Amino acid sequence: MELSLIIQREYFERVRRKSFIITTILMPVIMIAMMAFPAVISILSGPEKKTIAVVDPSGIVGNALPAHGALSFAPVEMSVEEAKADNNYDGVLVIGENLVSDDTDVSLYTREAVSLATEESISGELSRIVEQKRLQRYDIENLDQIIAAVQSHVRMQTFTLGDDGEKETSSAISYMIGIVMMMILYMFILMYGQMVMTSIIEEKANRVLEVVVSSVKPYTLLMGKLLGIGCVALTQILIWAFIILAFTMWGLPAILSSASDMDSATLSLVLGIGNPAYIMKLFGCMTLFLVGGYLFYSSIYAAIGSSVDNIQDASQLTSFATMPIIIGLLLAFTVVNDPTSQLAFWTSVIPFTSPMVMMSRMPFGVAGWEIALSAVLLFVSVLFMIWLSAKIYRIGIFMYGKKPNIKDLVRWAKYK
Repeated sequence: MELSLIIQREYFERVRRKSFIITTILMPVIMIAMMAFPAVISILSGPEKKTIAVVDPSGIVGNALPAHGALSFAPVEMSVEEAKADNNYDGVLVIGENLVSDDTDVSLYTREAVSLATEESISGELSRIVEQKRLQRYDIENLDQIIAAVQSHVRMQTFTLGDDGEKETSSAISYMIGIVMMMILYMFILMYGQMVMTSIIEEKANRVLEVVVSSVKPYTLLMGKLLGIGCVALTQILIWAFIILAFTMWGLPAILSSASDMDSATLSLVLGIGNPAYIMKLFGCMTLFLVGGYLFYSSIYAAIGSSVDNIQDASQLTSFATMPIIIGLLLAFTVVNDPTSQLAFWTSVIPFTSPMVMMSRMPFGVAGWEIALSAVLLFVSVLFMIWLSAKIYRIGIFMYGKKPNIKDLVRWAKYK
């Protein structure tokens, strides 16, 4: 009864806040906007128009340079020094007479630092023209048509073999989904774990804990706080799951139906990945590892919060919780490039890193026994970590005025 009351207090105190409601609704929108923002800025800003004077004594290459986007070329009949002094041009491209034979016989002079995109654009156009000139030396009839006929861009469909048959996959889409899921899990564990620590520090500073523990056992109080705030995180992730599920069921098909330039194979693949059953499976696994990862790390944050008097004193101790989370994040970015490696397997079963790494592997397909093994080890570690944190918590909440060190925490944990 006491535990349920504490859980309800911690839960409703947070979900009724306007900040929770706004964050829950706006966060998916903000994430989508952040992904689209660079593309929108690129479209709206666009590159500035530049005119490059081309000095080519041979006239072989310079006259064949076409305009490319905001970049235009103007062949000039003047010396290099005269072209450099002419302020009507943003730069001077000097093409040597031996460029067709010597790839390095070209120079670009600009009045301002040239962007990488501009440099690559000019180099690409020059390379194309030089290749054409070299091919013309062979004097083969209809050479351009022959080259166009033999050019090929192979589009390979990939499938994974399983007990339920063949399943079409896409490494690129699985990579993106894995990264997004892992980042969401990382954000939730870090944010709500620190919320537990901050809440305990504030209650300890206000002497609220001293009053509460007179009628409630410290262990019950700790579990109530962990579970109450955990339910807040669970509520938020379930709301997000509902929003994404609704989008995949009604919004995604409508968008894809208007994508006339998408081939049928890619269209069916995206629709398959956006299948509600597949989305529910991913969010089910995410919920499992979110609960486990949150309880594991929030218990560490709880022990830290109970042992200090203010946020400043907690800053040094929080590295013991934050560093493993960051290491798990970095390992997940590595593992997502080879999700079936030995590194991927072992880091996805070690409790300190398994939540983030397993989420990055999940879209690629993970054997059921691996998920079960990882989850069992994680929740067994959760029980141990909560037990250890509770021993520190029951002593730490009564300690004031002294900044504890590791030896103090170990000694508190040994008290019977």
